[in-house]
Amino acid sequence: MDLQQAYAISRLAAERGSVVVYRCNPIINPRGHERVSQSTLARKLAAIKGFEFAGEFDSTGSYQTPLYFVPSDTLATLELARQLGINGEQDLFGGVVPFPFAATKIITHPLAHAAAQAPIGWSPDFAQRVQPVVLPGFSAFTPDDARQAAASLLRQGRVRLKKASGIGGTGQSVIADAGMLESALQALDVAELAQVGLVLERNLSDVATHSVGQVRVGPLLATYCGIQHLTRNSHGEEVYGGSSLTVVRGNFDALLALDLSDATRTAIAQARAYHAAAMASFPGIMASRCNYDVAQGIDEEGRWHSGVLEQSWRIGGASGAEIAALEAFLADPGLNVVQASTTETYQANPTLPPDAMIYCQQVDERIGPITKYARLEPYAHP
Repeated sequence: MDLQQAYAISRLAAERGSVVVYRCNPIINPRGHERVSQSTLARKLAAIKGFEFAGEFDSTGSYQTPLYFVPSDTLATLELARQLGINGEQDLFGGVVPFPFAATKIITHPLAHAAAQAPIGWSPDFAQRVQPVVLPGFSAFTPDDARQAAASLLRQGRVRLKKASGIGGTGQSVIADAGMLESALQALDVAELAQVGLVLERNLSDVATHSVGQVRVGPLLATYCGIQHLTRNSHGEEVYGGSSLTVVRGNFDALLALDLSDATRTAIAQARAYHAAAMASFPGIMASRCNYDVAQGIDEEGRWHSGVLEQSWRIGGASGAEIAALEAFLADPGLNVVQASTTETYQANPTLPPDAMIYCQQVDERIGPITKYARLEPYAHP
């Protein structure tokens, strides 16, 4: 059975509806590469579900229901989800959180001290639950709290500062001493810091970043593990360059039945613990797309660390591979595991593999030329 036949069967079997992209931030450049990528992948999700792709959501528009949403970011309030008619994970590709900060990496670490400033809804319980499965670090919402957090961490080596709003490796710097910290803090907007926060974390070298995740679209459930790759963008910055994933049909038990390395099994266990803590600590949270970055590397004292860096409950960098795997599982009911990858390159005229499934290729006015594509390969047993 080829993919088009599978799509046809899916359309006949499924209740007809519409897939729409929901822009969480309408002021994003309408020609931006993220917008192009999300729309292309949303169209693929519509085909998987047997729904019509209806473009970007317009609250005044008329759609074939039910609606299935592909938000550009994690939906930041339960009220917004209810207004859109999102009542569970079968209604969207992504996630919903009760407070805006809960969608960012700021939740990963505890505050520096009991009296530290935090936003309404902050969960000390979550930070306590995940402490065994994250790197040493703190979250801060004021310069003074950041100084106190850094003072503790700098005793054991350099500290990585990360803006909670940064994605794909952007918005980060490494701090070696108090002077460098002051320079970094001076460059921050205090009002923005109070709203979104700053992460201070043990800096590692020789880092491997694992991706662990799970996606559910209709009756299809896929679970995966893999490694992230870095590349340099047109400005010479080191940024996310793609992911190489092993994707199974089914849940984590199916994934763990594969022959995996000890390091990979550690990453999976940590990601699962982080996910369970989030679901328990933030009432109302839901997610049909879950991705966790787990860093493994060496600190300046030669100690090996492994810990979850952050979560992604939205369409993201690995989603091209996730959706390609779902397409493969739909097309072949006997297929249970596949290698799927995404690549992001900033070359003007890249040489692409013949089986590349391109979902974005353009010159972005902010970052220059960019091409994103996915590939599928048979599972290679280690």
